[in-house]
Amino acid sequence: MRKSNVASRLGLLGGLLVTATVAVAQPAAQPLMVKMLKTNVYVAVGGGGNTGIIIGDKGVIVIDAKTTPASGMEVVDEVEKLTDKPITTVILTHSDADHVNGLAAFPKGLTIIAHANNKMEQEQAIAAGGRGAPPKDYLPTQLVTKTRESPTIDGVKMTLIHIAPAHTSGDLAVYLPDQKMVFTGDLVATNIPDPLIHLQKHGTSQGWIDFVSALVKLDADTYVPGHGDVQTRAQVEARLKNAEMKRAKIASLVKQNKSLDEVKSALGETAGAQAGAPRFPSFTETTYEELTKK
Repeated sequence: MRKSNVASRLGLLGGLLVTATVAVAQPAAQPLMVKMLKTNVYVAVGGGGNTGIIIGDKGVIVIDAKTTPASGMEVVDEVEKLTDKPITTVILTHSDADHVNGLAAFPKGLTIIAHANNKMEQEQAIAAGGRGAPPKDYLPTQLVTKTRESPTIDGVKMTLIHIAPAHTSGDLAVYLPDQKMVFTGDLVATNIPDPLIHLQKHGTSQGWIDFVSALVKLDADTYVPGHGDVQTRAQVEARLKNAEMKRAKIASLVKQNKSLDEVKSALGETAGAQAGAPRFPSFTETTYEELTKK
């Protein structure tokens, strides 16, 4: 295996620290753990969103890059333990900082694949001061603009899927047909009960339902979420059904001109603002705003 030049890389790291906003909160200081899912396919858990590692014919494809240069460097080091092959390609499932900021520690000159809206969101973050985006020289280099694109990268067959704005406007799922596996990004995040919709990134609850409905129709038995444990098709279908039922009930209450607090109460949720640490708006809150927006 290749040996890491730890001293020089730590020196590089000092100049690359990036302030990150984590999209789906995880426990602090979760150690990085790499698990083999199928032959030549792994998931690295901890340090931000889940990261996929796929060993191809001559190189390595990484799906999502963690939250900080430090956690990104951990991924690079773990890849070096698995294979002598270099990282050549990174696929980004969406633009949230805990999936893209770790790119700052990756080798230069990579092919970075993302949906066109993902790149736009990163460019907007850079223009706003850089919070929530990697450095400019790690912006996507290859854009997905169609609903489905099916490249073969380094001998690995895959389909890159974008159905509609869902968690964000630039979500991208990665389907590996030979392995019957889907990397969902934060379309599925099992450490929270309901879908997380970023309205500020033009995500929508209906888009989430349409997107995940398409994913459960794939010939797949393994779904790797953006956060949390690997899921079966049945588990993702159950999550989809719950979201469909909740959205339908919210829509019915909105038609009755119910207030947000009344909707929350009808759903058995706490009305009014929640005390404590800052949090992301709930699925009920974002769906209500989406359905009542003039």
